[in-house]
Amino acid sequence: MISVVILGAGNVAHHLYKAFFSSENVTVKQWYNRSIKSIRPLDNTVEITDDISKLVEADVYIIAVSDDAISEISKQLPFENRLVVHTSGSASGYDIDQKNRRGIFYPLQTFSKDAAIDFATVPICLEALMKKDYPVLKELAKSISTITKRINSDQRAALHLAAVFVNNFTNQLFRVAHEITESQGAEFDLLKPLIVETANKVQDLSPYKAQTGPAKRNDKKTIKRHLKMLSNDDHIAIYKLMTASIRKTHALANFKQKSNN
Repeated sequence: MISVVILGAGNVAHHLYKAFFSSENVTVKQWYNRSIKSIRPLDNTVEITDDISKLVEADVYIIAVSDDAISEISKQLPFENRLVVHTSGSASGYDIDQKNRRGIFYPLQTFSKDAAIDFATVPICLEALMKKDYPVLKELAKSISTITKRINSDQRAALHLAAVFVNNFTNQLFRVAHEITESQGAEFDLLKPLIVETANKVQDLSPYKAQTGPAKRNDKKTIKRHLKMLSNDDHIAIYKLMTASIRKTHALANFKQKSNN
């Protein structure tokens, strides 16, 4: 049984708590947050505190706070030589104060507090600055997920950057699409099967092979028609940028296809 203390009360912290609480191999000994109000509803299931000087002993301390707060909260920890990890995709392991053993416990997923997550399918990327600490982190990760991976800092940074593209940027495109459909009284919900199929397709095909649409085909008439339909300058700029990117990616393939014809 691995014992943990959670520090922070954001989306990641709440989902980690739920996953650990459901695991037979993990016990959450304490949950700290500087504002106890956000974790008060859970005081019947876990010991909570807003006093960092009263943290109890545990195998792993998980700092699940914003990147900017990691260094400061780790400096405030009232102990030394214990295993302290953070959950950030971009912050360095060295952001954790060196008085403790340091590592990364990075669940690669998007988290919203009220959206249910099956943690068994969430990849957990692991780093340990000291080799002896890795087995503990791996055991902890395997207790809640079927996908665990040891990575280095450069790989984690690349994954986090890529995650911004596949999650944050695509969600912004969903928002733009929602505005476009609403402007004509069309139902955004009709696009949801397409959204699901687009995500499903790259489970079996590379994104390059999965690409379709007027930009890949270099369908100039359709592209011109779309641009005329758009009145929002930001939407026009996004459409042009994405079209140019797709055209550039598939230009050689289009040239070869025309040559063969």
